[in-house]
Amino acid sequence: MSVKLTDHEKALADGVHGKAKQKAMDLLIRYADALGAERFCETNNVAGVWTVSNPILRDYTRNGMDAVFSEFNLDSREVVETPHTEAYSCQLIQGVDPASPEMREATGDAADLQKAGEAYFGKRGVAMFSTCTPYQVGNVPVMGEHCAWMESSAVVYCNSVLGARTNTEGRESTGAASITKRIPYWGYHIPENRRGTHLVEVDVDTDDIMDWGMLGYWLGWEVEEDIPVLNGKLISPSMIKLKHFGAAAASSGGVEMYHVPGTTPEARSVEDAFSGNRIRKTLRYGATERRKTYEDLNSTAKDSAVDFVMLGCPHNSIEQMSRVARVLDGRKVSASSALWVFTPRAIKDVSDRNGFTEIIEKAGGRVYVDTCPAISRQMPKGTKVTAVDSAKQAHYLPAITGAQCWFGTVEDCVDAAVTGQWKGGLR
Repeated sequence: MSVKLTDHEKALADGVHGKAKQKAMDLLIRYADALGAERFCETNNVAGVWTVSNPILRDYTRNGMDAVFSEFNLDSREVVETPHTEAYSCQLIQGVDPASPEMREATGDAADLQKAGEAYFGKRGVAMFSTCTPYQVGNVPVMGEHCAWMESSAVVYCNSVLGARTNTEGRESTGAASITKRIPYWGYHIPENRRGTHLVEVDVDTDDIMDWGMLGYWLGWEVEEDIPVLNGKLISPSMIKLKHFGAAAASSGGVEMYHVPGTTPEARSVEDAFSGNRIRKTLRYGATERRKTYEDLNSTAKDSAVDFVMLGCPHNSIEQMSRVARVLDGRKVSASSALWVFTPRAIKDVSDRNGFTEIIEKAGGRVYVDTCPAISRQMPKGTKVTAVDSAKQAHYLPAITGAQCWFGTVEDCVDAAVTGQWKGGLR
């Protein structure tokens, strides 16, 4: 064992604080050694997965939720009692919307498995946010805070926009961190590893969500797992735009961190973003790269008749719910198409109270929570052609479902749902 332990960590590893925490510490020590981490850092912010919603795993649930936690969160065949969390912990996106009759019918007892897990782990301290965007519903770590988060689009947002520190963790390491408050000190926890590597000059106006998504998608291919520093025509960066940008960059590449000088907290200037690092490469994103990226994102789409429109990947904010309702108000979804909108459960409650959900559903759309088609593998029966406003979803959905996929603005997508035809294009 090469990782150095504090007295408290030794006590955890020796079982002084219980069997589950001993198992968790054993997992984390093996993990740290594999990474070459010299020590642990303390974390009080964990975003991971505790429940199950796959009927294939029902045998584990028959043995109780302790068996689920032991096997999938502690890598232990021996079943140990699940303790209350020590760190502030939240549940990420799940497999099904348990309140949806359509999904319950399609997934059998998956919703019941998920609800049982929520009830069990919720009582043990896990906040049941059930979203890929925990920062939209209350988990907002401060700059410099050490976290243990899963989910690529959440990780890049946490590092870049919030300035907190996390690597892309897994179910096991987040589960162990939730009851030990420890995670290996390596990667993006180390300040020197958070400096920029590539300078990206943006030569075309980047304003709408669609443009930010395209920029992120192009950038992921270009820098892979490195840290880009963006400069140029970046108009009004906002939570929504940066959310879509980071999600796209983490999908086409492995971007876990970026800097937008003057916007993201660790970069007041380009020089500040690099902090003495040599610029490995300068990249330029102009009209040619923009058009090529749009064509790449629409490369699977051939037929103009659209069966299914999906909005809300990553999950929609309340501002996005307002935008969908405003564009859809007074219109009707075509009988030949379907419109599904995904948002966190907490935001749907606000959407309900604001009347946005009613407008969407009165038009023939549906508002779902807790999941998305890429996770649930659920779409309307017979879907062959989809339309989305998310570069991340345009990347994953065709590969997962085999369906064609159009990518465009929110307005393009709503128009496709209303007319049953794709008429979007690059403007």
